[in-house]
Amino acid sequence: MKTVAVIPAAGKGKRIGSEIPKQFIRFKGKELIVYTLEVFQRCPLIDEIVVSVSKDYLKLINRIKKEYRLTKLKNIVEGGKERQDSVFNAISSLSLKKVDLVAVHDAARPLLSEAVLINAIKMAKKKGNAVVCLSAKDTLLKGKKTVEGHVDRSDFFYVQTPQIFRFSDLWYALEHAKSQKFYGTDESMLMKRAGFRINIAEGSSLNFKVTTPDDLVIFKSLVKKVH
Repeated sequence: MKTVAVIPAAGKGKRIGSEIPKQFIRFKGKELIVYTLEVFQRCPLIDEIVVSVSKDYLKLINRIKKEYRLTKLKNIVEGGKERQDSVFNAISSLSLKKVDLVAVHDAARPLLSEAVLINAIKMAKKKGNAVVCLSAKDTLLKGKKTVEGHVDRSDFFYVQTPQIFRFSDLWYALEHAKSQKFYGTDESMLMKRAGFRINIAEGSSLNFKVTTPDDLVIFKSLVKKVH
């Protein structure tokens, strides 16, 4: 059974307020996406990596591949209009068996630990899929401008990545969504919509997505200690 990491990296990251997409902002001399790719390069359970990126950054990703000796990075494809399209383009470039695993991971989650990744892959191999999530720790409430009520946090999780599925199942879910012209925010939503039961794997607070200027500040501080 092969496990391939798919990194959709065609997003523009407008919320970050940067002139370039957040995944290409440099920290300690290297782009944020490099930190992400190196996690999968080092992981012994990952066989290949494929990145989908906007046309303007194809040359940069090819340079990154050579400079950082990312030998597992086999395919670099042009991304689509939405994340869903980028994932579809990425897995369309692969030659996989039905039971092979596809691990989709956000380009802007650079602090994924090997322990979290390995645990999720092992779960997916055993149960067919695994979505990395973080238990809700803070008090949750419902409302808009005023508090309408509180929610039992024990039943809620923050969804992270990687999200790992059998190739045939993910392909079916993507095709199913496409036929209904439905766009989800992540792969777990598409899988659930297509009727699959999804397993929850343990995440980490460090596995956050760099989305806002505050996230950049946190990552910049942490990367000095972790790397």
